[in-house]
Amino acid sequence: MTRPDDTRSDVRGSGWPDDSTTEMIGKPLDTGRFDDAARVELEPRRRPFRGLFWLAAILVLVVVAGLGLKATNLWPNFANPFKEQTTDRSQSVLLKSIQDLSRFVAASGNFEVVIDVQNNRQFIPDIIFNERTLFVAAGSVDAYVDFGQLTAGGLVVDQANRKVELKLPPPQLEKPSINNDRSYVFAQQRGLVNRIGDLFGGDPNKQQQLYQLAEAKIGEAARASELTQRAQENTEKMLRGMLTSLGYTTITITFTSP
Repeated sequence: MTRPDDTRSDVRGSGWPDDSTTEMIGKPLDTGRFDDAARVELEPRRRPFRGLFWLAAILVLVVVAGLGLKATNLWPNFANPFKEQTTDRSQSVLLKSIQDLSRFVAASGNFEVVIDVQNNRQFIPDIIFNERTLFVAAGSVDAYVDFGQLTAGGLVVDQANRKVELKLPPPQLEKPSINNDRSYVFAQQRGLVNRIGDLFGGDPNKQQQLYQLAEAKIGEAARASELTQRAQENTEKMLRGMLTSLGYTTITITFTSP
């Protein structure tokens, strides 16, 4: 005969659940515990979105507050600690002399010239040694008559006959004056050697040479123009009008030869 104990062992060995397994299967499922675990898993996923929302709200408030302070001029001005500074260490201007002038500026001419200067070396390619500059120079030249050069017999007045005779020096041209605001370097070509030389300072007198050449060109153009003739005509017209207003009826004005 088979014992009950042996039968139980056979049954358990055949895969029948034991008492502990039976008790677990018989217990109802704890749904509350499952809900807590699900809530714990879902809450971390919602928190980042909530944090981003508050961060965006704070940024909006900061921007609105900044715009409001700026609109009402209450926003503090912070100086840039790295801003560029210019220090003027020039000495005071010294007055060297004063000269009394008796010149009548009768005409002024405005000129413009393009200076095209090229410095290169023979048998050396321009890509190695070459410097060509196009400089646009604008300047003016004044034509004047110096009344301080009147001689003793240069002015003869006849009060009885209301006559006056004037002998004036010829008109002269003032030194050309270059307008810095209208003068500029239009184009420049440099070779490899010239570029390397500029890295070590180059020639500081290059710009001065361009200005001097421009002054010479403008001076030549002024002498070849009708500027002195225009100055003579304007001077004579001015003197005739002034002497006529003084009551002189016969006026003779001559200009001596240069």
